[in-house]
Amino acid sequence: MKKYIHRPGIFWIGIILLVVPGLVHAYLLMPFPGSQDLNAITVCYYLEKIVNPLRLIGAIFIIWYLFKFYAKNTQKGKIVKAVVLVLCLGSFYITDYMYKAETMFKETEAAKFANGLSNKVPLNYLVVGVVNNGVAKAYPVIYLGYHHKVQDNVGQQPVLVTYCTMCRTGRVYNPIVNGIRQNFRLVGARHYNAIIEDESTKTWWYQATGNAAVGKLKGQHLQELPYEQLTLGAWLQKHPTSLIMQPDKLYAPDYADLKNYDRVQYIDKDSTLKNKDSLIRKSWVIGVIINGQAKAYDWRHMFHKRILNDELNNNSLLIGIEKDSLSYHVWNAVLNGKTLHFDLDKNDQLTDKETASVWDWDGLCTSGAQKGQRLTKVQAYQEYWHSWKHFHPKTIFWKEGEREEPLAVIFGF
Repeated sequence: MKKYIHRPGIFWIGIILLVVPGLVHAYLLMPFPGSQDLNAITVCYYLEKIVNPLRLIGAIFIIWYLFKFYAKNTQKGKIVKAVVLVLCLGSFYITDYMYKAETMFKETEAAKFANGLSNKVPLNYLVVGVVNNGVAKAYPVIYLGYHHKVQDNVGQQPVLVTYCTMCRTGRVYNPIVNGIRQNFRLVGARHYNAIIEDESTKTWWYQATGNAAVGKLKGQHLQELPYEQLTLGAWLQKHPTSLIMQPDKLYAPDYADLKNYDRVQYIDKDSTLKNKDSLIRKSWVIGVIINGQAKAYDWRHMFHKRILNDELNNNSLLIGIEKDSLSYHVWNAVLNGKTLHFDLDKNDQLTDKETASVWDWDGLCTSGAQKGQRLTKVQAYQEYWHSWKHFHPKTIFWKEGEREEPLAVIFGF
């Protein structure tokens, strides 16, 4: 019997199984130092499936040890093992609550909306705007940034409106997958981008791209739905009857944590950086993808320029940022087979050089030879540079005064 007194390995194996898988899983799915740079989404996916079974095995080992051998420990040994068990409870709090995405960022259970007359959201707040079947809805970025996702309907179209503050990525998707409307949960993050899981197949999807990274539907893509990102005031000028998502009082402190997120660039808060035009990880860019070719436009340089006539993959584009410095647009500059080139007049209106017609910031010609014509919108994204270049490694980068080159050439990849 004496030999069993010296078998603490049973206890420590149980502790390892009880604690370590959960800690590793939490580390890989949250933005801890170094964790997001690892290509570990597949490891995370399968680790999540075995964490609880391993915990159960660990608990069996520990219970076995406590019944068989604990009483035979020295007083010091008993205290050490009792303290370790208490610390285990603390680790569960860390892994299953404190650093669990679902508990850190809760989705509002019933999003409330108001029209322009009863709206309480400031007009200078940035929103993600969606229109379908004549119905317009605006989702303030500050609220989306905390919740990460809102599952809703716009004009009878189911929508999954998402936002990830680590990447500055807003995306709107159709939540119907293989004919079934899915309920999505927030899993965590990989490469600083939110990962969401559908309820039916448990597939994990990247928020920034809608790509299924791992799981039953790996390789498939969520259908992206068109949206605009602009100030609420600019949105209501276009869609005066729009409904606006209102703040959920339960999460007021969480919204407050994102104060000024939608308008102040990280580079402006960095007092150590003297050249504010430097390109850093959290520099804002406008991203566009045309027929598989991605291009990023430096936000600060675009803001100083205001509008840019450009080409991407044989498509003529007009990129513009409104005077409010937050609302941006990209249009196809070809109308009736002819390419138009634009300037800004003294009244901050768009004018084309070919006919001197005047256009508003919704792409509608309001006066001149082209009156009544409308430019076609091109889906564009505002994103942090680190996110755009990660998910679009072959992107072209535009910056005023620099020759355009693919990312691989610029950074020597």
